Amino acid sequence: MSAAAPRPFDAVLLIAFGGPTAPDEIRPFLANVTRGRPIPPSRLEEVAHHYEKMGGRSPLNELTFRQADALRARLAADGLALPVFVGMRNWHPYLSETLRAMRDAGVVRALGVILSAHDSEAGWQRYVADVAAAQQELRDAGEACPEVSFAPNWHDEPGYVGAAAARIADAMATIPPAERPATPLVFTAHSIPTTMASTSRYVAQFGRTAELVAGVLGHPRWQLAYQSRSGRPEDPWLEPDVNVVIDRLARAGERRVVVAPIGFVCDHVEVLYDLDDEARATADRAGITLLRAGTVSDHPDFVAMLASLVRRAWSAPR
Repeated sequence: MSAAAPRPFDAVLLIAFGGPTAPDEIRPFLANVTRGRPIPPSRLEEVAHHYEKMGGRSPLNELTFRQADALRARLAADGLALPVFVGMRNWHPYLSETLRAMRDAGVVRALGVILSAHDSEAGWQRYVADVAAAQQELRDAGEACPEVSFAPNWHDEPGYVGAAAARIADAMATIPPAERPATPLVFTAHSIPTTMASTSRYVAQFGRTAELVAGVLGHPRWQLAYQSRSGRPEDPWLEPDVNVVIDRLARAGERRVVVAPIGFVCDHVEVLYDLDDEARATADRAGITLLRAGTVSDHPDFVAMLASLVRRAWSAPR
């Protein structure tokens, strides 16, 4: 009798950016995020105040663990009972901490799912590199660590697109039906340096996601914008900024705008402050109503998409 084929992996690792969970964690977290980058201290302090204004914490960690719980339950319902772990790049549980916990739980191989929809050096390659660095940290300490392979990019997956469309439909529900088709829809993603964008598929993938979501909604009027710019003012970053777009729409006589942050998987401070506070203030000054769509978070369609990535990897030829 031949031996059973080895399992392709023993667990799923959701890999996210991370965020502070209490006020005293804000500045150490920002120091992690900006280490090695020429960010002026005044800008870091400004961003720290954004976190303080939003309650002194980011909801990203809590929401990511909710995604993990939902994915674990969906996989079990599909007959694939696998543990789902969460590892963060910039805060606890750090990737190295999670890899140790996985090893201690008997995990030898894991499938990593990067919770970033659009491929750039900052939004994809750094995640892969940080997993490798965490593995090396364990090896340098003489410790074993799990192997990690990665699910492919998912910017055009139907479940992600459908979940984003559902969140936008919820935001549009307050608009009189006859006025919805003409209401401008602005999709946003995190701005990145144009030099980084020129060597990645980031802009093309962001545009493709927007096109697919608008198609599901049957919404003819949409455009792209960027938010959350950081770095030195003299360095070129992707434009137009969402605040500029909102102001232009108001000057053109629009009464309302729907903003959909499809470049963000979960609400966190760059959504809560940059859109719900700063962009909303721009809209108020300009005399236009801003309706903000939710992020996909743990929407059932998005969780189903994550489960589909896992099942495909599980059944892939090897």
